[in-house]
Amino acid sequence: MFMGEYHHSIDTKGRIIVPSKVRDGLGENFIITRGLDGCLFLYPKQAWDNIIDKYKALPDTKEKRQFMRIFLSGATICEYDKLGRINIPKPLVEFANLEKDCIIIGVDEKLEIWSKSKWEEFINTNEENLSDLADNLFTNNYNA
Repeated sequence: MFMGEYHHSIDTKGRIIVPSKVRDGLGENFIITRGLDGCLFLYPKQAWDNIIDKYKALPDTKEKRQFMRIFLSGATICEYDKLGRINIPKPLVEFANLEKDCIIIGVDEKLEIWSKSKWEEFINTNEENLSDLADNLFTNNYNA
């Protein structure tokens, strides 16, 4: 399980250091792709395979095709360089509006990479609703 918030910089070539605390969990080869809410997702290979299996089991609908085109077209296998950095492809850097300051967060089975400004906006927008979000999630799940 990934968790935590890490502040790193991305260089002009699209390279960013992956925190050493999470590298073992990702493995030597892992997947990076477009995420939701304007961030990037990093999945360990096993978690990625599980997601793809779930999508393959879904009926072939227009929504599935549209989502899979966007999700998979941005996906690429990553590996670390000698300094523990990954090279994020330019289309993904542009998608997430990554500039110098970035935030990497652990979210259960994956990591997310956010631009600092988008992450701060997300926190500012949602932080005061945290209690309501928790109440709705846990109340709905326990009363089912």
